[in-house]
Amino acid sequence: MLLERKQAVIYGAAGQIGSAVAAEFARQGATVHLTGRTQSRLDALAETIRAEGGRAETAVVNALDEPAVDAHAAEVAARFGSLDISFNLITHGDVQGIPLEQMSTVDVMTVVDTAVRTTFITSRAAARHMIRQRSGVILTFGGKGDPVPGYHLGGLQVAFDAVDSLRRAMANEWGKYGIRAVTLLTSGIIDSVPAGDPAMAEILQGMVDGTMLKRAATREDVGRVAAFAASEHARTITGSPINISCGAIVD
Repeated sequence: MLLERKQAVIYGAAGQIGSAVAAEFARQGATVHLTGRTQSRLDALAETIRAEGGRAETAVVNALDEPAVDAHAAEVAARFGSLDISFNLITHGDVQGIPLEQMSTVDVMTVVDTAVRTTFITSRAAARHMIRQRSGVILTFGGKGDPVPGYHLGGLQVAFDAVDSLRRAMANEWGKYGIRAVTLLTSGIIDSVPAGDPAMAEILQGMVDGTMLKRAATREDVGRVAAFAASEHARTITGSPINISCGAIVD
């Protein structure tokens, strides 16, 4: 097991990506601390994980609420002896499908502010405990990539770029304490996009066609790579992305 005896806090755990990551972390031996805004969704995920033999704890935490995040991180570290992994996967409220010249400043900037703010709040909360224990992993999701021709993504890619800059700063400042910061770089997760709509079918096919491998990453792929990135097998990786774009993004 890659994450045996690790304590992993996942923000936005009941979402499509968060739930896949949480399930894989639990399979790899971690105790997963599932946070989000809706207790019933967290409880349902926790029950599924426990039914498969995993360990899961739940807490309603707004990942933009600094005191709440700090208090939860402190509780995890105190009750379970460490806080080893932090992964923020909350939604950022991005607006897409509108040309930039028709977007409002609020439409563009809200996603940037939300992404950077929540990443900083949750990462800082974890780092305060990781510094003391001289180890830990902070994961971010999305990553810096080129604009996608033909799509109106608004401020989404700007937000990813900003979070990437923050990740580099965190890796630089906290590396001396044994803390790693790694981004999972993606061009889209194919089974997190709603299917059934003819317009969506075109988008999904475009995601596949734009890759070198002629397949797109799945939620299961994200979970497996995240578990690797958080494990000692990746102990030499920090300050950089792990590219899971299937060749849609070329380094």
